[in-house]
Amino acid sequence: MAKVTMLNMAGAEAGVIELKDEIFGITPNEYAVHAVVKNYLANQRQGTQSAKTRGEVRGGGRKPFRQKGTGRHRQGHSTDPSQIGGGIVFAPKPRDYRYTLPKKLRRLAMKSALSSKVAEKEIIVLDELKFEAPKTKEMIKVLENVKAGKKALIVMAEKDETVVRSAANIPGVRTALVNTMNVYEIINHESFIVTQEAVKKIEEVYL
Repeated sequence: MAKVTMLNMAGAEAGVIELKDEIFGITPNEYAVHAVVKNYLANQRQGTQSAKTRGEVRGGGRKPFRQKGTGRHRQGHSTDPSQIGGGIVFAPKPRDYRYTLPKKLRRLAMKSALSSKVAEKEIIVLDELKFEAPKTKEMIKVLENVKAGKKALIVMAEKDETVVRSAANIPGVRTALVNTMNVYEIINHESFIVTQEAVKKIEEVYL
């Protein structure tokens, strides 16, 4: 088992925590991570883009000019894509980009992302993360104490509104729960900050 030094909110050592190799110590599968990230980004697309085809644009009717004698190319319809104000060839239409991936692949990607954070020493385990009231300054101080990167993902076992609100206005910092965190956000942030309780919950969920 990998051993990681646990810190408190002041940045001082608060013990050592053992991380299970089945979740935090596997060899990262790049294909699984790529597939899940691609799936996540595709599922975020609204798919509302739309343009008019030649059958939908205004105009048409009679032939715009006679067939011969004008010196212009032969044209039978003013809505043709080659005309100014004409339709769009293969115009994009609203569509749903969502698709699903196998559960085993998604779990492998999550374990790979977590393992890569441990291997690259980008994981920060806190014994606890609690505030008496929502204060951005206090959260900034904690992040400085634990030497977190500019982009940090804070994962909690249970939702704590004071923590969420304290981090809400800090650029590059996001909060998530164990059951809402995703592979994209894990690899997209420099520091993966997780509480001791959250580590236990992650091991319960993904073991």
